[in-house]
Parts: sequence; structure tokens; C-alpha cells
Amino acid sequence: MAGNRLQYLSANDWTLIKAKSVRRTFKLGEEIIRQGALSESIFIIRRGEASVELAGTNSRAIVASLGADDICGDIAFLEKGRATAAVVAKDTEVEVDEINARELREMFEAFPRLASRFYLSLALILAQRLKNTSRELAREMALRDRRK
Repeated sequence: MAGNRLQYLSANDWTLIKAKSVRRTFKLGEEIIRQGALSESIFIIRRGEASVELAGTNSRAIVASLGADDICGDIAFLEKGRATAAVVAKDTEVEVDEINARELREMFEAFPRLASRFYLSLALILAQRLKNTSRELAREMALRDRRK
């Protein structure tokens, strides 16, 4: 299973991306990404765990867990918009590589094959998320139907 990893990137691709990334550390409970914020970066978890959380009116729901090599901030990157969820550090220290979206897009212009491998990897991640969401929705519907 692809999970949230950019599985089609080559070693050379990673070298290019790492040259443009900044290592950042977040403490337990700190937001790596704030829901609704304009996002200028994508993040790759390097060490530790984080949760993807959706804020409701009076509560937050954890919708996914992230670990080493998982990517987040990708939806806002694709849409050039706001973060659709919060990503919160769940370990004492969570290390991430932050990659500026503008710089990443500039790399894609210079290296089109990097772009194709990146977007293919991202498409697989999004397809897996959709499958997981559909499976969860079907499970919830079945539970509701049994209660009737």
C-alpha cells in the first residue's frame, strides 16, 4: 500500500527536494499545519508521528495518522489554497522537511520528469485516501442500517 509516501521519486529526485527543504521540529501538540491557513509549503514527516484533524463546531476529529516519510499539505499545494485540515505533532518531537510550494513548482519546470513522478505519487496517495474514506463511509452506513 502506498500510504502517504511519494513512492515514485528517485534518489536523484530526493536529492533535489532535500536541497530546497528546511528541517523543522515541532513539539507535542503544536500544529504543523493550521486548518484554514493559506499554505505556502508541503511537509514530509521525517521523525515522529502526527495526526490529521478536522475541526468541528465544538470538537476535533482525528481522520488520519502520519509517520516517517508521509506527506501533508498536499491538498493546499494542489489547490494553491487553504489547508483543509490541521496536522498536529503527536510525539515529544516531530521532525519535518518543509518545502516551499513556489520553489517546488520551479523545480518541476526545470525537471519535468521529477514533476511527473511527484504527481503520480501524489495521485496514488489521494486514491488511497479516497478508498479509505469510502470504506469508512460504507462501514458507518452499514452500522446505521443495522440500528434501524
